[in-house]
Amino acid sequence: MVTALDVNPNKLIKNVAVKLEKEGLEKPKFVGYVKTGCHAERPPEQANFWYMRLASLLRQAYVRGTVGVNRLRRHYGGRKEHTVKPAHFRPAGGNTIRKGMQVLEKAGYMAKAPDGKGRVLTAKGRKLLDNAAKEVAK
Repeated sequence: MVTALDVNPNKLIKNVAVKLEKEGLEKPKFVGYVKTGCHAERPPEQANFWYMRLASLLRQAYVRGTVGVNRLRRHYGGRKEHTVKPAHFRPAGGNTIRKGMQVLEKAGYMAKAPDGKGRVLTAKGRKLLDNAAKEVAK
């Protein structure tokens, strides 16, 4: 049986993003106008950025188990370039991640962890990722 861990992550995320877009999950108004963090120079230019981020959040929950906003801020962060000083790592903004997790929770793909710290993937979310992995593997 093929799982989400067995296939190329980029292909899996693209496939899941298309499915989430067809489902019509709500998209916040600020997406496309704001940067994803202080390390980014410009806002994302992809038309389907929001659904790609949602798919990526689902995959991170699949791989890591319990995920929280702070842990994902470090995952999506990057290098902050300076003109004179050396570059340093900066975490991503938390609002986009938090709103994405709330949308996925409303849709039933994620749920709050039993211990109250972070969120975990539900059976519906695991099924979505595994079905997408089967399609990608073909």
